Amino acid sequence: MATVPGIRAAPLAPLRLPFARVPILDAYILRELIAPFFFAFSAYLLFWFVNIFFLAADYIINAHAPVFLVLRFLLFRVPQSTPLAFPFACLFASLISFCRLAGDNELTALRTSGVTFLRICVTPLTFGLAVFGLSYYINETLAPITTDLSTRSFYQIVYHTQDLPIVPGFFRKDDSTGNVFYVGNISSDKKTLTNVMIFQDSTTSPFKTVVNAQTATVNGTVLHVVAARVTQFKPSGEVNGDAVQKTMDIGLPLGETIDQFVNSTTNDPYAVNSKQLKSQINAMQATGQGGQSLDVLKITLAQRLAFPFASFIAVILALPLAAQVGRKGKNLGIALGIALSILLFFIYYLMMSAFSALGKNDAMNPYLAAWAPNIIMGAVGALMFRRVEH
Repeated sequence: MATVPGIRAAPLAPLRLPFARVPILDAYILRELIAPFFFAFSAYLLFWFVNIFFLAADYIINAHAPVFLVLRFLLFRVPQSTPLAFPFACLFASLISFCRLAGDNELTALRTSGVTFLRICVTPLTFGLAVFGLSYYINETLAPITTDLSTRSFYQIVYHTQDLPIVPGFFRKDDSTGNVFYVGNISSDKKTLTNVMIFQDSTTSPFKTVVNAQTATVNGTVLHVVAARVTQFKPSGEVNGDAVQKTMDIGLPLGETIDQFVNSTTNDPYAVNSKQLKSQINAMQATGQGGQSLDVLKITLAQRLAFPFASFIAVILALPLAAQVGRKGKNLGIALGIALSILLFFIYYLMMSAFSALGKNDAMNPYLAAWAPNIIMGAVGALMFRRVEH
């Protein structure tokens, strides 16, 4: 630990928690991790913030938007960067802290005294798992909400309205009932839907019952279908009699309001959670849709878990690498640790982009494409870990 000449450092005390007493070794390593982790995390968010500003600067400046509206757009966009900010921070913190420990021969002293490298790494590995959980939680709860608010702020800046554009001709599936909705168009007040088709599971036939209506109105979370033509099919596939015309009420998917119903279909996939994204994928598959648009949704869904888990993979890769690099000396080891953290993150980003392109163009399974960078980096880290341990 770094000291100031003339000042004697206080004896290292164990980190005290309300319900547990952390061993001195784990508390010491945890304190080594915290500072570089928050530094790297803050630096990444700042870079993202500035990058988003410059990308949107032309729209913002030409629109003469109020400062508070611009800040709202930028700040609400920041949580979208956390899936990659956390892995970078874990990579940086693990490299810097263990390069410092190795450079001061503290790792050597611990191992000489009988402490295994795996035991030394328990705290950073646990830390990586905890960050993975936090990242996944933010990515599922906070990021979709703030991304939607940021997009609405952008539309308010450019088009002077918070309403997102409505994309005609979309599908939605209600996983709780199995109903698949197709909507041709929606009125500007979001109260009237036109060219509506609803596919419902049949209890007497493997073929779905089709509800077709020219118009439908929205009442809260209920869709009031006017003059609907209901067509049922026999198990053989033949039409079961003439289509019945009637008026009926059908609940919107997942009991959503019309704003939530429309929002899930018009926003980018980063503005919905995994459950809603999976619902969109199921709806497209149920209606025979596929191609690149479906692959994009699939790989985005897989990345919802793969990106946060990269925090744990980053720790696995960084620890054995830092243990070897740090032997070159404290200052040189830390300098190399900083350089390696940027280089390795850049390599991970290139791999992510390359595999994503393969997954989106049907050249590779989308789910495998999302996890391939983690698998490769994790395998390399595990091999290096074994080499250092033995």
